[in-house]
Formats: sequence, C-alpha cells, structure tokens
Amino acid sequence: MGFRFYSCTASLVLDSDLADSMLKTLPYRAATLAFVIAIWTVVCLGQVPSIPAGEGAAKVISLAGQVSVMRDSTPWALNVGDAVQPRQMILTGPDGFAVFGLADRSTFEVYPNSRVIFRDNPGSWKDLLEVLIGRVKVHIEKLGGLPNHNRVRTPTAVISVRGTIFDVAVEDDDATTLVLVEEGAVNVQHVLMPAGDGKLLGAGDWIRVYKRQPLAAKQTDRGGVLQGAMRVAGDVLYGILYRNAETSRPGGGSGGGGSLPTSTGGGAAPLPGDTGADAPPPPPPPPPPPPPGSN
Repeated sequence: MGFRFYSCTASLVLDSDLADSMLKTLPYRAATLAFVIAIWTVVCLGQVPSIPAGEGAAKVISLAGQVSVMRDSTPWALNVGDAVQPRQMILTGPDGFAVFGLADRSTFEVYPNSRVIFRDNPGSWKDLLEVLIGRVKVHIEKLGGLPNHNRVRTPTAVISVRGTIFDVAVEDDDATTLVLVEEGAVNVQHVLMPAGDGKLLGAGDWIRVYKRQPLAAKQTDRGGVLQGAMRVAGDVLYGILYRNAETSRPGGGSGGGGSLPTSTGGGAAPLPGDTGADAPPPPPPPPPPPPPGSN
C-alpha cells in the first residue's frame, strides 16, 4: 500500500514497497497517514496570508466641520484616526467634509450634506460605497499595476471601476446621479436595468442617470467646465482643512498636535464623542446695584 498526497505546492509520495516493508501493521499505517496529513496542514496553512485586523475598515485621514457615523441608530462624531466599519453610514453636515483611507491606499472624499454607506455588502468588498445623497470623490489605486475592481452604487446607478479617479453626486430627492471621470475609465449601468448595456466613460466624460429614463449618451466635459466647478468646491474644502491643520499645531492656537477639529462652527449641536467643540463662555456678571439715594 502507498500514499500519494498533493500539498499546496508539491506532492508527497510514499513508495508502496518501502511502505510495506516498514509498516506491517494497520496501526503503523494509520500513524503514517496521520503524519502525512499533519505535514500537509503545516505546509498549506503556512501559505495562507494573514489578514490584518481592521483591514476592511476605512480610516479618517482628515476632516473639517461636522462628520459623523451612525452607531446603534445614533450619530457619533468622527475624529482623525477613527475607523468606519462595513455597513456603517457616514453623515456630513452643511460644513462637513472628510477624507477616508483604505488598506490598499485607495481614498474617498465625502462632501457636505451627504449620506454614504461604507461596504454595505459584507459578502463582497468590491461594493465600496452606496451614496444615498450628496457627493463623493473616489480614487481607486491599482494593485501592483493590476486592476482593482470596485463598485459604487446609488439609488439609480452602479459604477464599476478598476483603478481611477471619479466623482459621483446624487443630486436630488429623485436620486438623479451625476458621474464625472477625472482619470481612467468607469462603466455606468442603470440600477433598474442591470441587464442593459452600460456606458463606458473615459477621462473628461460625464453622464446623468435618471430614475425613470434609460441611460442617455455620455457627454464630454469640453473645456473642463464641469470638472473645474467641482475642483473649485474641493479646493475650498481642502483650504479649510489646511487652515484647521495650521491652527491646531503647537503654538498655532488650539494645540491639537495637527489633528483637525470635528466642527468648524455652523451652529450644529455637538454630537456624542465630539472632542472638538469648545466650552461655552460663562454668562456675563449681573449689573451693579444702583447707588444709594438714586431713587
């Protein structure tokens, strides 16, 4: 009797004559089989790459204004360095803006007045974001020069990417979706017509997806007017981030060591976990009593 067993990288062969001469009883043969299985287990398990804890999360790189995450139906303020876990919703206020980083060095930006679910489908990490309302800008890094497949969903569109920079904006209550490609290429499909032909957009192309209409032809952003308008909005928010970072350095005002505050004012009430809100000033002292005999 002989054994031929294939491990993850090589085969292990026990010659039948050698095995029969060495092992004359069944218990020894059972022990040999157990030994072979043990070797295979060590070899194969040693080849399985370990997944770092929290690799599926998104980390806050920078933020300004009111940015929070829903936990147990309650919005909690985010701070630089915090993690957003799969299936959690990111919310931004009228002054809120944040940049998030992923384990593969891809990033996404969430703009004011947005509601975005991070990795709503835990069964597939290709489903990166679901944009319910508002705007995001996504920068997908290729993996060693190879395509890095990801999808962004909205109520009306599915945007598939492999490594690119693009904007997605859900513009109104009717969930009209605007997709603008800055670099690379994306494929856009109507969410209600998944079997229909998608539209392939390259750098400088854009398209609007309407809920009750088939996909229209893609448009070219001639002169970069649309892209310029979006870039201006982004530059304004990045300017706020830069100023906040400058004032938070030691000696620069708030002494926060370079981390950005979670609120820039805006009149919004502080959220649970908000460490950036200043304490309210004390009330003014009461007026002095009138001098004797003034009445």
